[in-house]
Amino acid sequence: MDNTNEYLLKFKGYNFEKTIVKIEHLETMEDFEIRDDDVFIITYPKSGTIWTQHILSLIYFDGHRNSTENIDTMDRAPFFEYNIHNIDFVKMPSPRIFTSHLPYYLVPNGLKKKKTKILYIYRNPKDVLISFFHFSNWLVTLEATDTIEHYLEKFLDGKVVGSCWFDHIRGWYEHRHDFNIMFLSYEDMKKDLRSSVLKICSFMEKELSENDVDTVVRQATFQNMKSDPRANYNNVIKNEIGTRHSGSFLRKGTIGDWKHHLTVEQNERFDKIFKRNMDKIPLKFVWDINEE
Repeated sequence: MDNTNEYLLKFKGYNFEKTIVKIEHLETMEDFEIRDDDVFIITYPKSGTIWTQHILSLIYFDGHRNSTENIDTMDRAPFFEYNIHNIDFVKMPSPRIFTSHLPYYLVPNGLKKKKTKILYIYRNPKDVLISFFHFSNWLVTLEATDTIEHYLEKFLDGKVVGSCWFDHIRGWYEHRHDFNIMFLSYEDMKKDLRSSVLKICSFMEKELSENDVDTVVRQATFQNMKSDPRANYNNVIKNEIGTRHSGSFLRKGTIGDWKHHLTVEQNERFDKIFKRNMDKIPLKFVWDINEE
């Protein structure tokens, strides 16, 4: 274990957000008892995590979909490694939905039984980088960085929460046969949310009526989530964690925002590193909203 700095805690080679993680929980994660009907949302930070939490909450829970229950997505689909609200996971009724940024080698061993479903959402890393830069400067529990160039160095070196993006996605993809996992891109969800919701339902073996699918899609749009306190984390951030300046948890949620921030040189450098690291990973990446 390495107390990397005041913001990061390195455990078994992976960087956690120091102020909200408990060591004793990290040490028992791998032995956590998994149920066959558990669902895990796995992402690298800033890749559509909260969006996917909301979508799965809408698919799985009638009370969430028809707004007869007022439970935040943070409690519906709690973060497995952080558990800010100290939820007793063992007492959670099935089906349990967990959210996690963990690398493949730190998740509970029971996930390798291949019955529990894992939904891995990935996003083009240039947009992840820009989103993470803004987020880190906003949240008091993350280290602020003065320039994109400086943050780019940290991101590529894996000196951020979540460690190296390339290691995270490659690790999960290369070990996909050990798990019951579906990969879905943030960009596909942005471009065709309905089709993505249907794919998720099919993978989860959840049959919803046409009306229910329409409701999920409508409530899971970026604009609706921005105004839905259950879904946008703003209250938790402002009341429990703290920010350096005004803003909102859901900032832009667009595809290709990196074009407004990266210089030509930074972009070319990133492309070279991406090609070198992702050469053998056949996942499709979309870099621009106009790409087919």
